Amino acid sequence: METIDQVLGLEPGADSEAYRALEHELAVFLRRARALSKELAREVHPDMEPDAYGLLVRLSESEGSRGTDLAAYFGVGKPTISRQIRLLEELGLVKRSPDPSDGRAFLLVLTEEGARRLAPVREARRRIYRQWLDSWPTEDVATFAELLGRLNLAAT
Repeated sequence: METIDQVLGLEPGADSEAYRALEHELAVFLRRARALSKELAREVHPDMEPDAYGLLVRLSESEGSRGTDLAAYFGVGKPTISRQIRLLEELGLVKRSPDPSDGRAFLLVLTEEGARRLAPVREARRRIYRQWLDSWPTEDVATFAELLGRLNLAAT
């Protein structure tokens, strides 16, 4: 029987104290961030799923995205993204727009209503982060953001 390391193609030995601490702290942070996303998603729309919050944020930062690109970005299957998009469309937060580079495809974009509802919630999230990190020097916050960016890049 294969070990998890073999299945995932990992080198053994990532069990140092630093990696144990990282695993623990990331797990705690992700649980808290997920709970916060659940609260914030309800503020955008009471019927919105928590995972759809990140999808709206991603769409707000782009000129439009294909469903397959969103699935790849979030590391989920196309059926998962399709289900979330369908709900966001039903809620009037997202719409389909023809893809100018491919007449057969479409891009997903925020509606005006989606942008209007998302903006104050994103601002509130940043205020929460500011509150959490209020005792940190701005340089430390910038370094933390840079390191998280590097982690996100490495995880793709």
